[in-house]
Amino acid sequence: MSDTFSQRRLTLAGALKALNACIAKAEAMKVPQCIAVTDDAGHLLAFARMEGSKVLSIESSTAKARTAASSRVQTGSIHAEVGVKLAIATGGKLTNLKGGVPIVIDGQVVGAIGVGSGTGEQDREVALAGVAAVQGAYVG
Repeated sequence: MSDTFSQRRLTLAGALKALNACIAKAEAMKVPQCIAVTDDAGHLLAFARMEGSKVLSIESSTAKARTAASSRVQTGSIHAEVGVKLAIATGGKLTNLKGGVPIVIDGQVVGAIGVGSGTGEQDREVALAGVAAVQGAYVG
């Protein structure tokens, strides 16, 4: 067994591409959003708070992206009771609110997007637009 491994990571250019696609989608929907894009470890690469978005969505969008990167799945899919325990155990760093999606290329999570300020479904729709903008990416 090897002592190291090779892993792809989302670049700043890729994060900005995803961010701009999310902004365009949110504008088309007329739903101002907070949008966070992270690397595969959940570290913030790019962020935007659109005019009219909710201030507290700064925190929730970042937590959604961090959670999607960490869990490797979309947020909002675990049982509510587990979601509350997850939030408490991590001091609010992880969340089960809808709107966090991992960015996957060739079966490997390279980053994640978290969106907040609309309904859960609106947040998810905006995040998916960002994933679609990254070459070769799909949602895990």
